[in-house]
This record gives sequence, C-alpha cells and structure tokens, in this order.
Amino acid sequence: MFARTISRARPTFALTLLALFLSSPLEAAILNIVAIGASNTTGFGVGPEAAYPAQLQVLLRKKGIQAKVINAGVNGDTTSGMLRRLDGAVPKGTNIVILQPGGNDLRFGFSREQRAANVAAMVKRLRARDIRVIVYDPEMIPADFYQWDHIHFNASAHARIAAKLAGEIAAVAAALPAPPAAPAEPAPSQQQPSAPQPPSLGQQ
Repeated sequence: MFARTISRARPTFALTLLALFLSSPLEAAILNIVAIGASNTTGFGVGPEAAYPAQLQVLLRKKGIQAKVINAGVNGDTTSGMLRRLDGAVPKGTNIVILQPGGNDLRFGFSREQRAANVAAMVKRLRARDIRVIVYDPEMIPADFYQWDHIHFNASAHARIAAKLAGEIAAVAAALPAPPAAPAEPAPSQQQPSAPQPPSLGQQ
C-alpha cells in the first residue's frame, strides 16, 4: 500500500488539479511530477519508456491531466543518496514527488532505522516546499512483480504501479467540486432607439 496517498492532498495541490481541468488546451497548467528512487524507478531491465514514470505520464494525459513526469531515479542509489541529491533533483515548480526508497539500504548493510529516518527527512523537506509526496514503499511486493533476478521490477509491475498512481491522482480531480457557473450575459435589447424630438417653442 502507499504510505502517503494522494487522497490527502493539500488545498494547494487540489487547486492545481482544478486549474488543469478548467483551462483550455492551450492555457492548461502543467502538473509537474518527479519520481525519486533507484533502479526500480529508472526501469532497469525494461528500459526508461517502460518504467512507471513514463507510463504514468501517458496515463495521466489520457485522463485529461497535462502532466510532465521526470524520472529522477539513479541505479544503485540508497535513501542517503536520495536525500543528498533531493534539492537538485526536484526543481522549483514541482507539484508532486513520488518517492520509492527501494531495497538497496538493507541490501548494502544500512539499518531500517536509518532508512526510515532518511525517508522522513525527505518528506519533511519536500512538504516545507509545499510539494505533495507519495511514498511508494509496500511492505509486501507480489512475486510476479520481479524479473529473473528477484530484485528488479518487470514491465508488468511498472504498468501496474503507473495505473495505481494515475488512478489516485485522477480521483482527486474527480472529487473536486464543480466550479460555479458563470453568470448569463443579458440578452441585447430589441427596443429601437426613439427618433429625436423637435425642439419645443421657446427653445433656441
């Protein structure tokens, strides 16, 4: 499950989504999303186009959300590395960060406590910038998610992750209240202008 779900979005994020749906195609705002993680974010073994960030962008656009999803994954990264590069990887104007801590911390001998502390620090830093954070860190990952090495996600897993995220983001937009109707413009008057009257006696 998602440790942080999009359904708890802040008002500013909800307003961003509202603007996306009310704008015309030429004026639509861009929903800027950055995916932070390691090789299961980059798409190791399946390629960047099959990785969930690229698929998420496609799915959101099909739903009418003008999204731009940046893949900021780094192969072999740990949460300590993600924390160090966080500010540079998440540019100004980002609306959402999807954080995938991955399993390299435990694989490389770091403690669960340090991993959790790094994740908490990243979430805190991003929220201070008014950026919505989704932490994808399921306790149990289905066995059929993995490639032959039992480490990296296969293409089907990336597609399922992208669909889950796209559904959660779109659900927020669908739950937003409808904007107030614009007041109707008054119909033009059909009354013909009166002819000028001749001056009365005594007028110069």
